[in-house]
Amino acid sequence: MVEFIFSLILMVCLGAMLYVAVRALPRIEEYGEEADTKNFIERWAHSEIPEKIDAAFGNFLVKFLRRAKVVVLRIDNSIAKSLRKVKPQEHHANTNIDFKELSGQNMEDKEGDSSLKE
Repeated sequence: MVEFIFSLILMVCLGAMLYVAVRALPRIEEYGEEADTKNFIERWAHSEIPEKIDAAFGNFLVKFLRRAKVVVLRIDNSIAKSLRKVKPQEHHANTNIDFKELSGQNMEDKEGDSSLKE
């Protein structure tokens, strides 16, 4: 509960600071002279060049990631092939488990059959 009260007080204080800042904005005057004296970096940042660079980088990144995905999948396939070569082949001739034999019931029947044959 104490944590909730502190976070509530923090949010109210942040809201009050934001309200005071918004009320002070209309008093700030923009200087027309300052807009003309921008340096090279400010003019470059407000031009279309950064957006074009970002779009080109995005396209490059998409192509690179697609190609990297293909390379990773090829490596995965080659590793899987080598694992198949290394893995010993198991014979699955008798996949059914005889639970009677495991419990010993089948052994008693076999012993009884052998005594009948003699």
